[in-house]
This record gives sequence, structure tokens and C-alpha cells, in this order.
Amino acid sequence: MAKERKKRLALVASKGALDEAYSPLILATTAAAMDWEVGIFFTFYGFDIISKKRMNALKVAPIGNPAMPEPIPALPVKVPNIIGIIPGMTHVATAFMKSWMGGANLPSIPEFVEMAQEMGVRFFACAMTMGVMGVDEEDLIDGCELVGATTFLDFAADADVQLYI
Repeated sequence: MAKERKKRLALVASKGALDEAYSPLILATTAAAMDWEVGIFFTFYGFDIISKKRMNALKVAPIGNPAMPEPIPALPVKVPNIIGIIPGMTHVATAFMKSWMGGANLPSIPEFVEMAQEMGVRFFACAMTMGVMGVDEEDLIDGCELVGATTFLDFAADADVQLYI
């Protein structure tokens, strides 16, 4: 009897804000826990997720994010999105996001990255956009595969699920 092929998930992570870093890592670790083969292609601002220096300092900006929940639910009125331009509001929004994630017992981004690697998730770093974004190989955490788009497309072509996040 032929061995059944593992399901495969191919993700593209192109955003590096704190809230946007969670989605690919949650999906990747969930699929890996389900014994799927998983690969994440990091490109553009997604490099921040796997950057030695930046992964610990990801932020979420409140401006331009009308879906962001109210930081102070007790306020009787909705706080206008424009409040995000006040100096320090990105820090406040980031602190709230980290608090919400911690309250939900979610790991930090560095912990998620480590967990994903331990579970066998492959991290593909787009070699072409590394040059565009000024990212050097030494800027990235260990275990990243520097590849061109063709290598990832070959991986994604055999995936059961492909997502751009």
C-alpha cells in the first residue's frame, strides 16, 4: 500500500506589524501540529518577523486601522481613529495588543517563531526582495532558507492550501 502524502500549506508573509505577524505563525504551527508540511515565504516587511533585531520590537499602529478594538471599553463613545496620530499612541496600541495576546495565552512572536521551527516549518526568505529591503543574511534568524521565487513556487505548486497573508 502506498504511503499517503502529507497535506501541505504554503504561506506568504509580506507584512511585519505585530498584529499581522500572528496570522502566518498561528496557521503554520496549527498545520504543523496536524502533521502537515508547512512553508512560509517571507518577503518585504515580512522579513521583520524573522529579523534578529526587529522580531522583538514589532508594533501595531492604531491609525488607519478602524477595526482595532477600543483600548478603553468603559468609554461611552467610540474613540475616533484620528486619535492614532497623537505621539505615543503606537506604543499604547502595541502594549494593548501584547496584553490581549498574553491574556489569550498566545506566545510572543519570537516564541512562535521558535515553536514553528521546532515543529519543522520551513522559513523561506525571498532573496530578491532581501536586496530591495536592505536585508542581509546575517540579519535573519538561523534556519531560514534564502531562495528565489521559483523555489517557493515549486513548493507552493504542490500545496493543498496556499495563502497570502
